[in-house]
Amino acid sequence: MNATLLAPSTDLRADILALKKERNAVILAHNYQNADIQEIADYVGDSLGLSFRAQETDADVIAFCGVHFMAETAKIVNPSKTVVLPDANAGCSLEDSCQPEDLAAFLEANREKNYYVITYINSSAAVKALSDVICTSGNAVRIVEAAPKDRPILFAPDQNLGAWVSQQTGREMDYWNGNCYIHVEFTRDSIRRIKEEHPEAVVVAHPECTTAVRLLADEVCSTEKMVDFCRNTPAQDIIVVTEANMLHRLRREVPGKNLIPGPTERCACAECRYMKLNTLEKLYRCLRDLEPEVTLDESLRQAAEAPILRMLELSK
Repeated sequence: MNATLLAPSTDLRADILALKKERNAVILAHNYQNADIQEIADYVGDSLGLSFRAQETDADVIAFCGVHFMAETAKIVNPSKTVVLPDANAGCSLEDSCQPEDLAAFLEANREKNYYVITYINSSAAVKALSDVICTSGNAVRIVEAAPKDRPILFAPDQNLGAWVSQQTGREMDYWNGNCYIHVEFTRDSIRRIKEEHPEAVVVAHPECTTAVRLLADEVCSTEKMVDFCRNTPAQDIIVVTEANMLHRLRREVPGKNLIPGPTERCACAECRYMKLNTLEKLYRCLRDLEPEVTLDESLRQAAEAPILRMLELSK
């Protein structure tokens, strides 16, 4: 890397792009990032997909504009690259709901059940390492369908996603008691009210929403699959029930549709407070200083990588 970095100017965007070039970096932005970060990123998408996009590049540095578990996942699949996160405090309620010591204690206390542990990607590296296989919201149904029939399933940490997958597959599972605080803020009443305002609109919702909300949706799918749904539906008005900044990407990729943010009981749209901790200023500093850096002990990294690789094999 070039040790002589450019001095900052009054054009923050230009400074970031110059630093990106000097650091031979790739900038990844999750769908829930603010518009200014999405627009400067090399790739915008879901967490695991972004990590593999970075793997395809020759970048030395990954600047992951998302939350901590996402940067960890990028490090798991890109061990030779430096991974930085603009704000070290960008966490996740799902990750927080399933601590590795709690999961380990639960599995030990229930050793006789011999759980097959399917863990949502929204989890720490240490929790991934305790799992048999990882899933995303896009492939969770396939992963559950491929699970051994002679072992009970523990689905962690999102109980709403787990319940939806159980309905799709007919497979009974035990669920960890976790959820995404943003997606559970959507309620049946809040979605009914916006539907009354837009009676011709179709509703697309993320499976992390509660059952009551999912029942009102015309389509339940991952954020990545929302792009295809919005593009292909003949409806012009679409109520999008997920984190509000997903609509920025949708409006860029599906122009001409009237995309309406799903409201919660407390506000007209739902924004994740953790995602909003990342800013252009922090992105500049993390590229300049190469910190906060996300590092993993190699034994933990390999243990966390194994269930991801198993997921990829089962998803073929």
